Amino acid sequence: MFAKGLIQSTGIARLGLGVTLGLGCVGMLLTGCNGAEQAHDPAIIDASYQEILQTQLLDAKPGDVIIIPEGVFSFDRSLSLTVDGVTIRGAGMDKSILSFKGQVAGAEGLLVTASDFTIENLAIEDTKGDALKINNGNNIIIRGVRTEWTGGPKTSNGAYGIYPVQTTNVLMEGNVAIGASDAGIYVGQSKNVIMRGNRAEYNVAGIEVENTINADVYDNIAIHNTGGILVFNMPNLSQEGRNTRVYNNKIYDNNTKNFAHKGTAVASVPAGTGVAINSNDFVEVFNNEIRDNKTANIIVSSVYSTNYSSSDMGDGYDAYPEGIYIYDNTLGGGGTSPDGLELKALKLAMFGIGGALPDVLWDGYADTDKTVDGVMPANLRICVNNGDAGVLNADGPNGFKKPHMATEDHQCDLPKLPAVVLESAQ
Repeated sequence: MFAKGLIQSTGIARLGLGVTLGLGCVGMLLTGCNGAEQAHDPAIIDASYQEILQTQLLDAKPGDVIIIPEGVFSFDRSLSLTVDGVTIRGAGMDKSILSFKGQVAGAEGLLVTASDFTIENLAIEDTKGDALKINNGNNIIIRGVRTEWTGGPKTSNGAYGIYPVQTTNVLMEGNVAIGASDAGIYVGQSKNVIMRGNRAEYNVAGIEVENTINADVYDNIAIHNTGGILVFNMPNLSQEGRNTRVYNNKIYDNNTKNFAHKGTAVASVPAGTGVAINSNDFVEVFNNEIRDNKTANIIVSSVYSTNYSSSDMGDGYDAYPEGIYIYDNTLGGGGTSPDGLELKALKLAMFGIGGALPDVLWDGYADTDKTVDGVMPANLRICVNNGDAGVLNADGPNGFKKPHMATEDHQCDLPKLPAVVLESAQ
């Protein structure tokens, strides 16, 4: 982020058979029908579980529960589900493991295009592309799912771990995401979302909310990512994002070198970012523990200081972060070793060898067409009411020539956002 002069990208089965309620038998491999547990030959099941699960997903009917038994199951191609009202349930994220290490076909591990869908208590590992993608669904529950690339952070890893997009009424809780080359736990172009009790480690973006309306992100742990929690608003998408609350999270040590593919949005995120808000409106960040993120604990920026801004960003796109309220967080240890030569030089020039950039770093971009006598309307201000947390204005509109401390300019309060209420009974 701040690619125009300040922040540059560093570009970093030995198992029983699953029970499927409401489904018929699967070929000659099973004995017995009608939802009863099936007798099996383990050697046959081991060799054929991919076909069995594919058939269960293909033949599923609303109300079915597909059980993934304990064990490690290998797949060489994507799985998909297109039927509403189905639940996929494993025995635990460390017990029921779908491994795609040998995947040769398909863009995802599991692609779901359906509503009233629940997936819980299993793991998806080493997919060629995204691990779990849910597209165009309503009333989605993702609970106790682990997505992981077991070889550690690599650009060749799949982009997204858990990836609902263009969805409504989404609950994501108790999940774990490790090693995604874009975002570990993500929601995009969606409405009414709760992300709680998740853990994200060693992803480029740990947890990301993008172009989403009404999201609550709380009680999560984001550690050892490039950036801990991101709230972004990208151009040329189906809707713009607003109304996100980020609170009661632990956001520590997000200093992993950026390993995103060049040109992607997250490739602009500097290693050492705790929370990043980019071109999004009405975002609250409060009651979090944010510490030891070496570039800055909190970054507020515009698309104009990233590597994906362009002259064609769509009619009416609002490129400026507005109505940002940062308060009552516990902050510390950030800004000590920022990513990129420009930020290192900035820290040295303004704060000395032993100093640190302040907790809040703002690129300085604001929509001057909305100002009155040079002042933003009260509801559109960036307000920081967080004890002794300092705010640095990086002076982006003037080519980052005169960065300066602007803490007093941002000492204000905003009306608090309401809690997100999911319309479905979840």
